[in-house]
Amino acid sequence: MNVEHLKLFVRIAATHNISAAGAELGLSAAVSSAHINKLEDALGVRLIHRTTRKVSLTEEGLAFLPHAEEVLESVEAARAAVGAGSALPTGTLRVSAPASFGRMHLIPAFQQFMSENMGLTVDFRLSDSIVDLVEGGFDIAIRNAELKDSTLVARKLASDRRIVCASPDYLAKFGKPVDPDDLLNHQFLQLAGLESFTFVTDKGEVTIKPRGAFKADNGEAVRDACVHGLGITVSSTWCVYEHLKRGELVEILSDYPLKSQSAVWAVYPSSRLLAPKVRAFIDFFSNYFGTPPYWDSNT
Repeated sequence: MNVEHLKLFVRIAATHNISAAGAELGLSAAVSSAHINKLEDALGVRLIHRTTRKVSLTEEGLAFLPHAEEVLESVEAARAAVGAGSALPTGTLRVSAPASFGRMHLIPAFQQFMSENMGLTVDFRLSDSIVDLVEGGFDIAIRNAELKDSTLVARKLASDRRIVCASPDYLAKFGKPVDPDDLLNHQFLQLAGLESFTFVTDKGEVTIKPRGAFKADNGEAVRDACVHGLGITVSSTWCVYEHLKRGELVEILSDYPLKSQSAVWAVYPSSRLLAPKVRAFIDFFSNYFGTPPYWDSNT
């Protein structure tokens, strides 16, 4: 069974397009179709349904897919194991990451990452939506939200400490909250999807659902609104650490820490073996962010 045929089949399963999958591997549409025909002939079954618009996997194709992926991962791991020890990962690493975190903390590091892994190319997608790694054909995704998908493996890259903050101008005009309950008396800037917050107090945990006139679906937008004095917000230190250093924002309610299990995670589809290119990414960024991560060590 030809490994290159398996690679093409796996990419067709992700893209639902023979020409697009072939192009990723440097193959013409005609050669790609011929490769799939040979794979189907070797297996004695039809793996994909072909239409004029797209292709989809047959029942046999769906059953074969995880086995094809495992074979490719085994081959890649075996090549790395018997290579000259210093052999670099190769191929295309497809990464999905939240927009704000990706721009602020991943993009600045990619020049160094790619110079250390010159056999890799990177296909980087920024989105605040939770993507389906398998359907989207991603090798790895960065997440700092609650992890709910048990079919994914998660590796912690860094802590994600969240704080309450406001601008000096806002506090001068409206005063500083004295406890979590006092947030209900202030304008609160809300990031879509985060509506309530649990604080640890001397009397136990207190959950607050603050309200305000401003809401956005992007963390940087909420942070900037806070800098401009629109209200108080909760933000990750990785998002606000530079503004804290410049004095544009001030941490408040530091005596009442937020209860949070959040962290910056690298997640990838569950498999028996970790692909060398994914391992390279995880090892690099775990070291790059540091312990504690540089955004907390500098605040």
